[in-house]
Amino acid sequence: MKRAKISALAITLLEKLRTMLAVFKKSIILMPLLGVIMFISFYSQIENFFVFHPQSDFDMIPDQMLLSYESISFEADDGTKLHGWFFPLPEKRPVILFFHGNAGNISHRLKNIQKLLSIGFQVFIFDYRGYGKSSGTPSRKGIYSDGLAAYDYLLENRGVAPDRIILFGRSLGAAVATEIAIQKKADRLILESAFTSTKDLARTMPLFALLSPFLPAHYNNLNKIRRLSIPKLIIHGNVDQIIPLQMGQVLFEAAAEPKEYYAIDGAGHNDTWVVGGKRYFETLEKFILS
Repeated sequence: MKRAKISALAITLLEKLRTMLAVFKKSIILMPLLGVIMFISFYSQIENFFVFHPQSDFDMIPDQMLLSYESISFEADDGTKLHGWFFPLPEKRPVILFFHGNAGNISHRLKNIQKLLSIGFQVFIFDYRGYGKSSGTPSRKGIYSDGLAAYDYLLENRGVAPDRIILFGRSLGAAVATEIAIQKKADRLILESAFTSTKDLARTMPLFALLSPFLPAHYNNLNKIRRLSIPKLIIHGNVDQIIPLQMGQVLFEAAAEPKEYYAIDGAGHNDTWVVGGKRYFETLEKFILS
């Protein structure tokens, strides 16, 4: 009897162990799947975390560089209050509507702006929501709205005609410039250090490479540039370690004529205009005035 009870107990324990193992095996399979589902569900928030790196404080202001400018306040269509700087010139010169990258704020572009002014172009640069003195929190939809508001400011408040507006976007700003070019009229489009889409960019990042097939193609410059007929200049540093040179090449190949391509030898992601030097600004001047 005792042996029978022990045998029955052993069988019961074995059955429970088998059940536990089965549950454990299922959990091993389900846990990664659950992780992928959660990642995709919260992708917008995750994307925003990696995309936007705003800074509120200015490192410098135009007065310190003796630049003539106006401090501009305007609103996006949802009421978000935005801030920018307009740098006028005496004559009615073309206006570069400058869409900056994902980090810092407009104060970090002042030396670049000084060079653009020196070759005879007015500049309007502004901060996306959550950057610099602009209120709100950045988002994909939000920065597109901010770009449209900046464009409308030039038309409605400065009387700048579309054929005098040059859309200039660097890095993340290239996505905003391309979106504005889709929705509004402008004379020309300059994209610098641009990516094809965040989905494509994710493939180049070890952290996201395996999940990239499941991600949406946000900021899809590649799809949009095919639809643009205005003159386009694609600029990329050939040693860009953040956005591969190949992406700039793919954008150029996909773009319809008229178009130009300028690869800057030895330039990375943030130093194109520094490494390019005199040739860089001559290329911009020739493209804008041609």
